Amino acid sequence: MSQLVVLGSVNADHVVQVPSFPRPGETLTALGYQVIAGGKGANQAVAAARLGADVAFIACVGDDDFGLRVYKEYQALGVDISGLMIVADMTTGVAMIQVADSGENSICIAPGANAALTPALLAPHQHLISQADILLMQLETPLETIFSAATMAKDAGTLVVLNPAPAMGLADELLAKVDIITPNETEAELLTGIKVDSIDSAALAAAHLHAKGIATVMITLGSKGVYVSEHGQGQQIVGFSVTVKDTTAAGDTFNAGVLTGLLQGKTLNEAIVFAHGAAAISVSRFGAQTSIPLLAEVDAFLAEQVR
Repeated sequence: MSQLVVLGSVNADHVVQVPSFPRPGETLTALGYQVIAGGKGANQAVAAARLGADVAFIACVGDDDFGLRVYKEYQALGVDISGLMIVADMTTGVAMIQVADSGENSICIAPGANAALTPALLAPHQHLISQADILLMQLETPLETIFSAATMAKDAGTLVVLNPAPAMGLADELLAKVDIITPNETEAELLTGIKVDSIDSAALAAAHLHAKGIATVMITLGSKGVYVSEHGQGQQIVGFSVTVKDTTAAGDTFNAGVLTGLLQGKTLNEAIVFAHGAAAISVSRFGAQTSIPLLAEVDAFLAEQVR
């Protein structure tokens, strides 16, 4: 069985490149347009596979051309797709993404088949979760399904990792089932009520999440790296400086990188540095899954950094 199970979303990313984000009522001419495979769950599953993890993916796609295509692509990549379900008479999820010259992005999502991932559809795939080492989830699928999967994992002794994106408030009952949480500054603020704009405030937010029962908190800080706290002991681990082209999927690549590193026997700090390397390569490229590096590329990048 797979060491890592990712439960999450699949989207067709419709991406346009713009000089800057348009103001209300403003029309801009885009520099380019692509349709790229995305979705936070799919991004994380693909990133983990490319970085060397043994990964299974639980998700729903529509029976449209895009859903059928990515089904075959993930299978060819070596992902266990026994939990990837094709839902009749539904479209695959869609994300409308604007990427500015700064590399920042603006995203709107129509969930499509992602909303069909109910606890009832999850139930036949419980064995994937109960026999895995780690379960990784995000928030682009129904919350009741995320809670159900977390319960399955806790009952089986599978580590529960939650990337709480997109940002939303979460019940303490769900947070109590999470072993590792990986919010960015905005998500951490929404979960804790603490504005994260410094290392000190990140430490306060981490302490708040520890009080909910979460053992390990990693708050991603963009160009400042990550603040990681284990059982109340925290530190900042900086990332790498690169020219940013597109930040889409950088956080997904980071999450997959950390967990893949842990499964490969790295310490948490070593796994974070490995994930920083993978995310740095990702932001230097365009697109979501098109930007995710292979293990050999990350190893070469990290070797170059220590010269």
